[in-house]
Amino acid sequence: MTYTLITNNNGQNIYHFGFGQSPFPVLETAVDYLKKYASENDYLPVQGLATLRKGICEFHKVYDNLTFDPDDVIVAPGSKELIFLLMTVFNGDILINSPSWTTYQSQAILAGRSPLIVDSREKDGWKITPEELEKVLSKADIDSYKLLILTNPCNPTGTCYTQENLEKLTEVFRNHRVIVLSDEIYARVQYGGDHVCLSKVYPEGTILSSGMSKWAGAGGWRLGYNIFPNELSPLMSAVRNAASHSYSCAPAPMQYAFSQVLTNFPACDEYIQHTTRIMKLVGQFCTSELRSVGVKVVEPKGGYYIFPNFEVIKPALVKGGITSCKQMCELILKDAHVALMPGGPDHMRPIDELTTRLCFVNFNGSLSLSESRQRGLTCKLDVNFVKEFCAPVYGGVMALKTWVLKLTQLQ
Repeated sequence: MTYTLITNNNGQNIYHFGFGQSPFPVLETAVDYLKKYASENDYLPVQGLATLRKGICEFHKVYDNLTFDPDDVIVAPGSKELIFLLMTVFNGDILINSPSWTTYQSQAILAGRSPLIVDSREKDGWKITPEELEKVLSKADIDSYKLLILTNPCNPTGTCYTQENLEKLTEVFRNHRVIVLSDEIYARVQYGGDHVCLSKVYPEGTILSSGMSKWAGAGGWRLGYNIFPNELSPLMSAVRNAASHSYSCAPAPMQYAFSQVLTNFPACDEYIQHTTRIMKLVGQFCTSELRSVGVKVVEPKGGYYIFPNFEVIKPALVKGGITSCKQMCELILKDAHVALMPGGPDHMRPIDELTTRLCFVNFNGSLSLSESRQRGLTCKLDVNFVKEFCAPVYGGVMALKTWVLKLTQLQ
């Protein structure tokens, strides 16, 4: 993504923390292979190119130590398409964790469902707990067929589930026969490189969803996939049949290109290590700076987001007639020139909860990646790196801090 500075009608800079696209250029080897395969124009099988599906399995073998069958993989123009088709063909209740990516709820409604919400709490690191899940699943009117949409790492909180977390949840999954769509699109952007795939813990009931948009910087290439366990092959067949009437195939040049990229592990490793260490640094900077003025923030462990809670300034906001996170975000944009996405109903949170999604990717990823490579992985990055090479993030967070301090003094 090429970062472009945004200004308002008065010529003032706007710090935009609202959009979740990778700031980094597409993995270079992918671009090279795309040039090679740009002339490919045949329709491919709706399930995806066989060599790509094999490459996806090899990729997960190396990074997740999991063995998948290429016949259980289905490729689409983005994982979003497959998630929607799954909701459409699934005959049962759909559960969504809160807070989560805004599109899940809308997709469920488009599919004619009224999703059930599994709440999470800030004190639990925004992770759903077995107790909260059990509470929802124990309702008398719940369907015998249940599909939970779970994000790990999570958009919008940056939360990552440990193996222990997943094992405890899996006890509930098995007890209630819950199918889980595990959206792991940010798995390779987990800062510690120790992502735990739910398919490892709950192989018979997990549909793994991922793609190339986040870790490889290829959001606009629209290439995503789901991997079904053999136990859910009828459900995969239903999704594949629906796909044949929804899209003809994912773009052929991109499929051919990534069929080569996914087994070029040295290139993938080098790119992932540099980009994740930059994102970790930026995420920790945002967390520590906002915490320093009393804003509650769960430190992200992966992805591009934090979900700060501005409860510290609630008395001052109430005095000014501000009672919702949406109103607060409008005020922040007006006064501090910082654009944030409100929590509230869009993220299935209470309307008066002062949470927001802050997406810290508004910087020149090409510049920061080049500098990281030049310094080398053994050279530690510090806050000065953020200030110099991720300047819009630095400036925006400082503007937000100043605004919070100003309101704090009015209380």
